[in-house]
Amino acid sequence: MLDAAGNLVSDKSRLAAALLCWFLGTLGIHRFYVGKVGTGIAMVLTCGGLGIWALVDFIVILVGSFRDMSGKPLQNW
Repeated sequence: MLDAAGNLVSDKSRLAAALLCWFLGTLGIHRFYVGKVGTGIAMVLTCGGLGIWALVDFIVILVGSFRDMSGKPLQNW
């Protein structure tokens, strides 16, 4: 998928990832959503690094630096 500037972006929504991270972040659901199954499982096992990992991910999603499993940035809001 291409954005308005012609850059390749993920078909996953940044809004959906942010909401999943906010409400279910310690379970890593947002990572499963973008295809990062391995780190999603790690988050489940560590409860999102006791919430710290989930908080960091939430901030990274908000600033637009979070990427899907292929390394493509998520779609804008």
